[in-house]
Amino acid sequence: MKAIQFDSFGPPEVLQYRHLPQPEPGPGQVRIRVESASVNYSDTMRRRNLPYPFPTPLPFVPGGEVAGAVHALGPDVDGPPVGTPVFALAGPDGSTGYAQYALAEAARVVPIPEGLGPDEACGLVVAGGTAMLALTATARLAPGESVLVEGAGGAVVDYTAHGWVEEVRELTGGGADVVLHCSGAGLLPQALSCLAPFGRLVVTGLASGTPGALSPQEQSALLYAPALGQSVHGFNVGAFFGLRPDVAGQALGSLIGLVAQGTVKVPPRTMLPLSAAAVAHRDLEERTSVGKIVLEPWA
Repeated sequence: MKAIQFDSFGPPEVLQYRHLPQPEPGPGQVRIRVESASVNYSDTMRRRNLPYPFPTPLPFVPGGEVAGAVHALGPDVDGPPVGTPVFALAGPDGSTGYAQYALAEAARVVPIPEGLGPDEACGLVVAGGTAMLALTATARLAPGESVLVEGAGGAVVDYTAHGWVEEVRELTGGGADVVLHCSGAGLLPQALSCLAPFGRLVVTGLASGTPGALSPQEQSALLYAPALGQSVHGFNVGAFFGLRPDVAGQALGSLIGLVAQGTVKVPPRTMLPLSAAAVAHRDLEERTSVGKIVLEPWA
């Protein structure tokens, strides 16, 4: 099968388009014929060997979420039946997805709702699950509250521009109740300044790629947060699926229902062949892409 693999950590060029053996599903696993593989920022973090909750052993096939059809069932797995259109969190730890065939734990495989294709479905677990779980299970968003999402394509606030914090506070009437913070080092004080009293900041990513130590300014911002009843929360979608699968499953089910009803719209997509994975990573890191980048393993 065709797949993307890297033998060393580094820039996008370490991603190699190769022919690898088709993986065999083990106990509790399903093999999926991948039609669409979502590209996530976490994939670039693992390629660069940035801090991540799971190890990245070399050689490594990246790719945390896929959509396609069930191709084979491992021992003691009852379903979904072979041929069922599904989307899934790939591998045991968010890997193996950049390939024509990928493995997934059977418990993390979900049938694609009617009316939804694999290109739309492949982003529901990691991207969709992150948004749903961060807002509901971590931030505990309540009706009527405001949310600031950093790094969202098409956002109305440019957080690289001067005065963006004041703009957010004006738009939200004094501060956002919830901030999803994904930009990493350097912007934490500004993100906290965007919070309303009793607001919650959820750290969902590290787009800057530079974790580093907290600066004196960032430490000072954190010290003042409790005085206003504000709080900072760490977040990882894989931790929910691994440690709190009941909560993750419920959130994913709710998301699927909202998408099926048309209440939630999947973002626009940029489609690239699997062989262009390095291009996808570079576009994502240089922030030149809008919406979701999806790789097509059979293109």
